[in-house]
Amino acid sequence: MQRLVLSCCVVASLLAAREAAAACPVGVTWPAADWPEALASGPTVAAADEYLFTLTGRDEDREGIRTDGVVIVHRGRVIYERYARGYARHNRHLAWSVSKSFLNAMVGVGVGRGALTVDDSICDHYDADGELCDITVGDLLDWGSGLDWNEGYEDEPYYLSSVIAMLYGIGSGDMAAFVAAQGLAETPGTIYRYSSGDTVLLSAVLAGALGPDLADDYPWEFIFDPIGMKSAMFERDQVGTYVGSSYVYATPRDLARFGYLFLRDGCWDGQRIVPEGWVAASTQPNPSFQMGKSYEHFLRDGDAVPGRHWWLNLPIPELAHERRWPAAPPDTFAGLGHWGQTIFVVPSADLVLVRTADDRESGFDQNRYLELALTLAAEDSP
Repeated sequence: MQRLVLSCCVVASLLAAREAAAACPVGVTWPAADWPEALASGPTVAAADEYLFTLTGRDEDREGIRTDGVVIVHRGRVIYERYARGYARHNRHLAWSVSKSFLNAMVGVGVGRGALTVDDSICDHYDADGELCDITVGDLLDWGSGLDWNEGYEDEPYYLSSVIAMLYGIGSGDMAAFVAAQGLAETPGTIYRYSSGDTVLLSAVLAGALGPDLADDYPWEFIFDPIGMKSAMFERDQVGTYVGSSYVYATPRDLARFGYLFLRDGCWDGQRIVPEGWVAASTQPNPSFQMGKSYEHFLRDGDAVPGRHWWLNLPIPELAHERRWPAAPPDTFAGLGHWGQTIFVVPSADLVLVRTADDRESGFDQNRYLELALTLAAEDSP
């Protein structure tokens, strides 16, 4: 099937702007040991406090909006920071599927070092054979492996869920092997299917490409240490594979560092961390998605468009897909995780938003959240 060509002029202009920004940015603020602060005050702050931190009923009932922490960074300075429900600045928080965006960056560094390419077969770096060798690194980044997978969570019967079996059940000992054992349901690269399994298999492929000297330490050498994420933790399964789908922990301030890395095109304090072009390639609609086929559960009205382990605010008219967050500019992209974990990056507003939470219901309005943050940023502008 021929891949769809995006007709929307805004997409072309965004990509052209990103390509023009290949060099590391200069004249911007970089956090040292901690973020500089320029904390906002006034009615917008009060409105943000009320929307983000007003509990519905008793905390133990787990109803409504349940924010644990928010950090908003504008022009390299923290302009808003709040915590609740027993959390404070120093507390790590589970990022859930925001972890997938971290793995994207780590793969990017591996590609930049020449350890692998997006066109490599997974069998070049992982012990698989047969039809699985048709899967490429790029297919896994696109959630387009074609592997048989059910990403159902607690709202569906647990015994049908591949991801629950992988994280907590029969697959938890060797998660990548469990994923590979599911076999192909579709031709790789021809259909989009959001899958934590693809991400965990990608983590094992990356470790295989890096070899034993780096397989244990690459999250710190590639990303956490260079950008000063001192709070970062990354869980592994019993055979040592980093659970890239789900298990990065960090404080909101350190999660903001990661968002800031991507805001600055993969650079940190004048040094390129993620290879040139990687951020741009990761924040445009991924090729498997553009094929126009998708499992319905993961392409619903109002869903964000998937990039490569990031989520985008771009419209795709050919797929009748509108912008997910109309209050935000179209260049907005995000790492999104279960129960309300988010890192939003808004390059045109020089803005990074981090929210950690325990939302057990679906009532949180990300568009309203972005609207409040963009108002705070506008009020902060010189």
